[in-house]
Amino acid sequence: MRGPWLLQRLLLAVLPALFMAMAPAVQADEAAAWAALKAGGHVALMRHAEAPGIGDPEGFRLGACATQRNLDARGRDEARTAGDRLRAERVSIGRLLSSPWCRCRDTAELMRTGRPVEMTPLFGSAFGDGGGRSGQAVPLDEARRLMRAWRGPGTLLVVTHGATIRALLDGPNPATAEVVVVKPSADGPLLEVGRARLAQRP
Repeated sequence: MRGPWLLQRLLLAVLPALFMAMAPAVQADEAAAWAALKAGGHVALMRHAEAPGIGDPEGFRLGACATQRNLDARGRDEARTAGDRLRAERVSIGRLLSSPWCRCRDTAELMRTGRPVEMTPLFGSAFGDGGGRSGQAVPLDEARRLMRAWRGPGTLLVVTHGATIRALLDGPNPATAEVVVVKPSADGPLLEVGRARLAQRP
C-alpha cells in the first residue's frame, strides 16, 4: 500500500511545478502565432469548429450535408467568435480555402472574413479507417506545395480537419477552432510558428 501512496504524493508535488513551467511557453507560442497572423505572408491551418462525434457516418456523401457530421450550436458560435477575434485583432485574410466537408465550409462562411470561401479537395479529410474516409487519398504533397508558394498579401487561412493538419505537419493535434500558423518555405520544411485558439475571446 505504501508504494501507491508515495507515488501519489510525488505526483501532487511535481505536477503543479510542471504546469507552471509550461505556462510561459504556451503564452509565447500564442503570442508568436498572433504576431505572424498580423504580419501576413503566413499560412493558418484551422481545424473546423465543434462538430460532435468522430469521422462521418457510413455512406456519407460530400454533396449532402445531412449525411455528414456537422457543426452543432456550440460549433456555430465558435465559428462566429473566431471571425470576430480575427477582425478585432486586425488580421488581414488574403485568401480563404476550405475542405469540401460541410462542417469546414460552414465554419469558413460563419466567420465572415470578407473573402469568398474557395472549396478544395487538397485539404479534405485525412481521417483513417473509421468510416470518415472520402474514398480518395488527400493529395498532401500538392497541398504542401500550395502552402509553400504563399507570400501574401495577408494570411492564407485554410479551414480543414484535425487529422489533415496532423498529416500535413506530422504532429500537431489542434483543438476545434484552433489555428496552427506556419511559415512557408520554398524548399525546406513547413515550420510551425505558433498556435492560437480563435474561439477564445481576449
